[in-house]
Amino acid sequence: MELTLGELVVLGTLAERPRHGYDIEQVVEQRGVRRWTDIGFSSIYYLLDKLTARGLAEADDDRPSPKARRVVRITDRGRRTAAAGVRELLADAGIPARSFVAGLAHAGLLPAHEVDEALRTRLVGLDARIDAVVAARTAQEPLPPEARDVFSFSLSQLRAERSWLAERVQVPDE
Repeated sequence: MELTLGELVVLGTLAERPRHGYDIEQVVEQRGVRRWTDIGFSSIYYLLDKLTARGLAEADDDRPSPKARRVVRITDRGRRTAAAGVRELLADAGIPARSFVAGLAHAGLLPAHEVDEALRTRLVGLDARIDAVVAARTAQEPLPPEARDVFSFSLSQLRAERSWLAERVQVPDE
């Protein structure tokens, strides 16, 4: 992905409407974003500057006074870049859960049919991961209890995600 999770979060909030740094901080706090990203208050301003320098966001230079808060908006390029990042986070079954949550949080950057398509792609990848874990477990049997627990825990997580995805994209949960 061309963006870090922090950059995606900032662009995703700017895609909702133009905002200043403190406003983004309020969104991050209210939505519990820090549970799945490492974005800090001071890093929001750093990320705004970085995204602006890359042409993914632009600052409003028509501030009424130098002390007025700088409002930043997403550019068309920023919206396309964020949408591509969301698509990747939703579709890749190898992406860690916290990154997948970031993709879900900003899925509004994509049309509904693209979100469904990405989730169906993830479902296919998840089935392959489940098959691979089952094959690895079978190939190593008999296993010590600790190793059996690792496989069991991993399969439980993968199957729970698969069940959620199957319900979300309305395919049979097998």
